[in-house]
Amino acid sequence: MSAVKELIRSTGKGALNFGDHTLAAKAKKEDFEHKGDLYKVKTFNEITKLEKNGLFVYESVPGTSVNDFVETGDGITCLVEGDKDAQITLGLADDSEYEIFVGGKPVGKMKTNLGGKLSLSMELANEGEVELKVKKV
Repeated sequence: MSAVKELIRSTGKGALNFGDHTLAAKAKKEDFEHKGDLYKVKTFNEITKLEKNGLFVYESVPGTSVNDFVETGDGITCLVEGDKDAQITLGLADDSEYEIFVGGKPVGKMKTNLGGKLSLSMELANEGEVELKVKKV
Protein backbone atom coordinates (compact mmCIF):
# COMPACT_ATOMS: atom_id res chain seq x y z
CA MET A 1 0.00 0.00 0.00
CA SER A 2 1.19 3.51 -0.58
CA ALA A 3 0.18 6.98 0.45
CA VAL A 4 -2.90 8.44 -1.24
CA LYS A 5 -1.35 11.06 -3.51
CA GLU A 6 -4.76 12.65 -4.25
CA LEU A 7 -5.26 12.99 -0.44
CA ILE A 8 -8.70 11.36 -0.74
CA ARG A 9 -10.38 9.20 -3.38
CA SER A 10 -13.24 6.73 -3.77
CA THR A 11 -12.46 3.15 -4.66
CA GLY A 12 -14.39 0.98 -7.09
CA LYS A 13 -15.59 -1.01 -4.07
CA GLY A 14 -17.36 1.99 -2.50
CA ALA A 15 -14.66 2.58 0.09
CA LEU A 16 -12.45 5.61 0.70
CA ASN A 17 -8.68 5.94 0.54
CA PHE A 18 -7.25 9.00 2.31
CA GLY A 19 -4.19 10.44 4.00
CA ASP A 20 -0.51 10.70 3.15
CA HIS A 21 1.82 10.00 6.06
CA THR A 22 4.86 10.82 3.88
CA LEU A 23 4.12 14.55 3.46
CA ALA A 24 6.44 16.96 5.27
CA ALA A 25 3.95 19.87 5.03
CA LYS A 26 0.24 20.03 5.83
CA ALA A 27 -2.17 19.38 2.98
CA LYS A 28 -5.96 19.34 2.90
CA LYS A 29 -8.84 18.69 0.58
CA GLU A 30 -12.39 19.85 1.31
CA ASP A 31 -15.82 19.14 -0.16
CA PHE A 32 -14.95 15.70 -1.52
CA GLU A 33 -18.25 13.98 -2.35
CA HIS A 34 -18.63 10.26 -1.64
CA LYS A 35 -21.99 8.47 -1.49
CA GLY A 36 -23.87 11.74 -0.99
CA ASP A 37 -21.68 12.94 1.90
CA LEU A 38 -19.03 15.67 1.92
CA TYR A 39 -15.61 14.78 3.32
CA LYS A 40 -12.66 16.87 4.42
CA VAL A 41 -9.18 15.46 4.96
CA LYS A 42 -6.12 17.11 6.53
CA THR A 43 -2.92 15.13 6.43
CA PHE A 44 0.86 15.09 6.72
CA ASN A 45 3.48 13.14 8.65
CA GLU A 46 2.32 14.42 12.06
CA ILE A 47 -1.48 13.97 11.81
CA THR A 48 -4.24 12.66 9.55
CA LYS A 49 -7.82 13.78 10.16
CA LEU A 50 -11.07 12.95 8.33
CA GLU A 51 -14.43 14.66 8.74
CA LYS A 52 -17.78 13.76 7.16
CA ASN A 53 -20.43 16.48 6.80
CA GLY A 54 -18.52 18.55 9.37
CA LEU A 55 -18.41 15.74 11.95
CA PHE A 56 -15.33 13.98 13.28
CA VAL A 57 -14.66 10.49 11.80
CA TYR A 58 -10.94 9.60 12.08
CA GLU A 59 -7.71 11.02 13.46
CA SER A 60 -4.24 9.55 13.80
CA VAL A 61 -1.14 10.92 15.48
CA PRO A 62 1.32 10.69 13.81
CA GLY A 63 -0.15 10.79 10.30
CA THR A 64 -1.24 7.63 8.50
CA SER A 65 -2.37 6.52 5.06
CA VAL A 66 -5.74 4.74 5.10
CA ASN A 67 -7.13 2.47 2.38
CA ASP A 68 -10.43 0.64 1.97
CA PHE A 69 -12.10 2.74 4.70
CA VAL A 70 -15.72 1.67 5.11
CA GLU A 71 -18.03 3.11 7.76
CA THR A 72 -21.30 1.33 8.57
CA GLY A 73 -23.85 1.54 11.37
CA ASP A 74 -21.99 -1.31 13.06
CA GLY A 75 -18.48 0.13 12.91
CA ILE A 76 -15.46 0.75 10.71
CA THR A 77 -13.04 -1.35 8.68
CA CYS A 78 -9.86 -0.13 6.97
CA LEU A 79 -6.21 -0.76 6.22
CA VAL A 80 -3.81 1.60 8.02
CA GLU A 81 -0.17 2.29 7.20
CA GLY A 82 2.35 4.55 8.91
CA ASP A 83 6.04 4.95 9.55
CA LYS A 84 5.55 4.97 13.33
CA ASP A 85 3.13 3.44 15.82
CA ALA A 86 -0.01 5.60 15.95
CA GLN A 87 -2.73 6.71 18.33
CA ILE A 88 -6.02 6.50 16.41
CA THR A 89 -9.27 8.11 17.47
CA LEU A 90 -12.55 7.19 15.76
CA GLY A 91 -15.92 8.93 15.81
CA LEU A 92 -18.56 6.26 16.47
CA ALA A 93 -21.91 5.98 18.26
CA ASP A 94 -22.17 7.63 21.68
CA ASP A 95 -21.77 5.46 24.79
CA SER A 96 -21.56 2.15 22.86
CA GLU A 97 -19.36 -0.94 23.15
CA TYR A 98 -17.18 -2.14 20.26
CA GLU A 99 -14.97 -5.14 19.67
CA ILE A 100 -11.57 -4.22 18.21
CA PHE A 101 -9.59 -6.37 15.75
CA VAL A 102 -6.05 -5.41 14.67
CA GLY A 103 -4.36 -7.45 11.97
CA GLY A 104 -7.27 -9.90 12.05
CA LYS A 105 -6.79 -10.65 15.78
CA PRO A 106 -9.22 -9.63 18.51
CA VAL A 107 -7.61 -7.21 20.97
CA GLY A 108 -10.59 -6.63 23.27
CA LYS A 109 -13.69 -4.56 23.74
CA MET A 110 -13.83 -0.82 24.31
CA LYS A 111 -16.61 1.62 25.08
CA THR A 112 -17.00 5.02 23.46
CA ASN A 113 -17.42 8.11 25.60
CA LEU A 114 -20.52 10.30 25.57
CA GLY A 115 -19.14 12.11 22.50
CA GLY A 116 -18.78 8.79 20.64
CA LYS A 117 -14.99 8.84 20.48
CA LEU A 118 -12.90 5.71 20.81
CA SER A 119 -9.08 5.84 21.01
CA LEU A 120 -6.66 2.99 20.43
CA SER A 121 -2.99 2.45 19.68
CA MET A 122 -1.74 0.58 16.62
CA GLU A 123 1.73 -0.79 16.05
CA LEU A 124 2.53 0.31 12.50
CA ALA A 125 6.32 0.79 12.40
CA ASN A 126 7.85 -1.67 9.90
CA GLU A 127 4.49 -3.46 9.52
CA GLY A 128 3.26 -2.24 6.14
CA GLU A 129 -0.53 -2.11 6.03
CA VAL A 130 -2.43 -3.32 9.10
CA GLU A 131 -6.13 -4.16 9.06
CA LEU A 132 -8.32 -2.38 11.62
CA LYS A 133 -11.86 -3.55 12.28
CA VAL A 134 -14.12 -1.99 14.89
CA LYS A 135 -17.48 -3.75 15.29
CA LYS A 136 -20.38 -2.75 17.52
CA VAL A 137 -21.20 -5.40 20.12
